[in-house]
Amino acid sequence: MLATVDAELAELEEEEELVELAPGEVSLDFLQRIYRSTQQPMSLRMRAAIEALPFEKPKLSATANLLFDGKSFADALERCIERSKSLPQLNGPNTIEHEELVPASEMKKPFPRNYRRF
Repeated sequence: MLATVDAELAELEEEEELVELAPGEVSLDFLQRIYRSTQQPMSLRMRAAIEALPFEKPKLSATANLLFDGKSFADALERCIERSKSLPQLNGPNTIEHEELVPASEMKKPFPRNYRRF
């Protein structure tokens, strides 16, 4: 009895359907053939379906086509840059004048014991 079961299983394994692509087909067609085949193991079919899914049903996402006064975004950006150059407070970066309190060579040394963090 066990020998016949093993023989049947061996025959089933040998009968796996070969999936081949025609010259004009792409990899998506190959994946679809695999997950539609009942001769393939379920784990292989599931993996093929998972890999093919983003190409069959793309995710929905929000997109915006921005037009400013009938012009493109690039034109509006150029106008904003030119306008910002004319403003006096945006002509250059503001810097804070300061004195270097502790030189870098001093920072490499250990702190004194009476040093407190605030």
